[in-house]
Amino acid sequence: MSIKKINIQEFLALIKRYPTLDVRSPGEFNHAHIPGAYSLPLFSDDERKIVGTAYKQQGKQVAIKLGLGFFGVKMKEMVDEAEKIITNYATGIHGNGIQNSSILVHCWRGGMRSSGVAWLLDLYGFDVYTLVGGYKAYRNWVLAQFEKEYNLVIIGGYTGSGKTGLLKEMQKKGQATIDLEGLANHKGSAFGDMGKQPTQEMFENLLSEQLQQGETCGNTIWIEDESQRIGLMNIPNNFWKTMRTKPVSFLEIPFEERLHFITTEYGSIEKQKLVNAIIRIQKRLGPLETKTAIGFLIENNYRACFEILLKYYDKSYGKSLQKRDNLHLLLTKISCPTVEPISNTDKLLSCVTSNA
Repeated sequence: MSIKKINIQEFLALIKRYPTLDVRSPGEFNHAHIPGAYSLPLFSDDERKIVGTAYKQQGKQVAIKLGLGFFGVKMKEMVDEAEKIITNYATGIHGNGIQNSSILVHCWRGGMRSSGVAWLLDLYGFDVYTLVGGYKAYRNWVLAQFEKEYNLVIIGGYTGSGKTGLLKEMQKKGQATIDLEGLANHKGSAFGDMGKQPTQEMFENLLSEQLQQGETCGNTIWIEDESQRIGLMNIPNNFWKTMRTKPVSFLEIPFEERLHFITTEYGSIEKQKLVNAIIRIQKRLGPLETKTAIGFLIENNYRACFEILLKYYDKSYGKSLQKRDNLHLLLTKISCPTVEPISNTDKLLSCVTSNA
């Protein structure tokens, strides 16, 4: 067998068929990686630092000898792990149950680390592909995706309209969707903390993958209307500007229906976390409303608390919507009596189809 060097487009085509081994250090992988890739580090974080320092201070040959010292004792372990990954891939959600020996390998720039691991796996008998330019080439591809034009339809609506649930129904119906809040692991508001968020770089990697999938399908991509910032994440500037030029299907749902929805959705959150979230927006909410909302929480009157907050978010979103250029041409209002994702999805699809 021989090692095959492939470019990023060839790599992205094969990544859907074969497992991908990221041989960068654990720290590099944990910061951000190609979605679906497996970590098979050639060096630990400390070993990478030692080799890198030697390369800068003592030259390439000294660094290579140090690297070989670290690599040599790991060879059998790395082959065993590669075999395990191939087996798991074949039987997992990405595989078809048929195991083969093909595997993709990349490092940061497509240099010595991927070459060394590729040599070992090729020697053992794997069919190895390496990415020319490494992860850096992949990142260049990611950033280029945000410069492109997409057939987007924005799902708009005030807080509590159930837009995330609607996206899930869209997926069930075979529609291409992007759940920005899901990718960011954050619901977008001060109350939207869902746990640890990815790094900005990883968020971009995940978003670019979703865009590519939607583009490949050739369909409309449905995406929720969002401010540019979602928790700690920022929607890439060029893509966010593109979103602002696309048609908005706006769900008009009665205030009381939305209030019931968010009271149910957020009412189970720990009370102190809700208080902290209110304090984070107190400058915009105002001192009196802040004090009143927290008072209702202390009294366990969640509905009255969320009524204050919902009015605040309605006003904020309304102002943001009005700033959009050519809003009268982009906005289509769709009257929905309840927050019910199945019927609302049908209405949305029907409306967009009739306006196409």
